[in-house]
Amino acid sequence: MSDNPEIGRQIRTGDFLTNYHDQGSGEPVLLIHGSGPGVSAWANWRLVLPALAEQFRVIAQDMVGFGYTERPAGIDYTMDTWCRHALDLLDALDIEKAHIVGNSFGGALALSLAARHPERVGRLVLMGSAGLSFDLTPGLDAVWGYTPSVANMRALLDIFAADRSLVTDELADLRYQASIRPGVQEAYAAMFPAPRQRWVDALATPEAAIRALNREVLIVHGRDDAVIPLACSLRLHHLLPHSQLHVFGPCGHWSQIEHSTRFNRLVADFLAEAGPAS
Repeated sequence: MSDNPEIGRQIRTGDFLTNYHDQGSGEPVLLIHGSGPGVSAWANWRLVLPALAEQFRVIAQDMVGFGYTERPAGIDYTMDTWCRHALDLLDALDIEKAHIVGNSFGGALALSLAARHPERVGRLVLMGSAGLSFDLTPGLDAVWGYTPSVANMRALLDIFAADRSLVTDELADLRYQASIRPGVQEAYAAMFPAPRQRWVDALATPEAAIRALNREVLIVHGRDDAVIPLACSLRLHHLLPHSQLHVFGPCGHWSQIEHSTRFNRLVADFLAEAGPAS
């Protein structure tokens, strides 16, 4: 057993092994992380997993290309690939339907899953979510354009968090080390090469499909988010017929960290209303 908390369990999904965390019992909730450099499911959801696991079975996978999931040679990092990966994990765990909580890139993936496979998805929580076309922000351009150094990682963390006290030298070094593990930067550089507006658009679900989603949706956003604009969540709120919107302030792109206790309570209460993955 590894003493690295980012390494959880392994299970075969399609042609490769997936690293994932599985805690608690009850209705299944799938957490999908964002696309920051060196990210993993644990790094993204470490404050959320144990809190939600008090009421639900909570599963968080390293999406292919990220974390400690295997990276098959020649794989295309596309929405089709990532949707298939999420479904393959649910299939491997014999889960027919799950609520989904998606952060940023993970929110875009959650929207796409719900639009493509509504029978597999219960309620949705979209946190600082992509999933619509919007003008590429300087913050997101910097995130996707990251080149490894401690200084660059520190600068990115400053973009993510409105509360600068969360951005320590120790955290910057930890995330930098994660970003330079063998194969990590190579995969990351292959996902979102410049010009990057096209990748914002590639993550988008058609607005007609979003309007047609017959699911309860909780949208959460940081008022001061410099990566995904608050306007994106406002648009989602208007498009999604059964949505509610909660805006945290002061808060950047890390509402699950900057307001962890309130975020966890908000999400748990929303999901508990649902009944069996409805």
